[in-house]
Amino acid sequence: MHDSIIVAIAYHSGYGHTARQARAVAQGAGSVPGTRAELHDITRLDDELWSALQAADAIVFGSPTYMGSQSAAFQAFAEASAKVWAEMGWKDKLASGFTNSAGVNGDKLNTLTSLALFAAQHGMTWVTLGLPPGWLYTSTGGGQDLNRLGGFLGAMAQSPSDLGPDAAPSDSDLRTAEHLGRRVAQLASQVAAGRRALTTAVNL
Repeated sequence: MHDSIIVAIAYHSGYGHTARQARAVAQGAGSVPGTRAELHDITRLDDELWSALQAADAIVFGSPTYMGSQSAAFQAFAEASAKVWAEMGWKDKLASGFTNSAGVNGDKLNTLTSLALFAAQHGMTWVTLGLPPGWLYTSTGGGQDLNRLGGFLGAMAQSPSDLGPDAAPSDSDLRTAEHLGRRVAQLASQVAAGRRALTTAVNL
């Protein structure tokens, strides 16, 4: 049993934009005392990856949205997790997700739904974004509001196709990703504390 909470961010990024979003999730998770955030590029399907994900208390999945769904690289990772699924190796871990696309809508919700279903098949517990919708919700809102794209299932980001990862996603979208990472880490800490309390009570 490790002392610190481990939040693993398992992601694929085609052009660097989703990787930047992943780093924001890690920054948010790492800001919670007693938490270690780990970034894992899932295009490297090796024993080190599977061992790291097995050791994590929570896994935040990330993929760009391509043609209305997760990337082929992320799907290859999902299919490669079949052995973990057969053993229910990730059962009861916390999970969440994030995605990025060039379009403001881009059918990002479809990707997040797919990530949530993937986590559900593994018996994981999904953590939502936990934020109200941002700037389109009221006439007084602004483009720098958290959750400006109005997602609920996970963190959404938009990166215009003519901007590189040095300029996109926006600050608002990155702060939304940070919020998600922090929320997952806080909930993972609470779950771990509850399990320790139950173990102590049983052993009394």
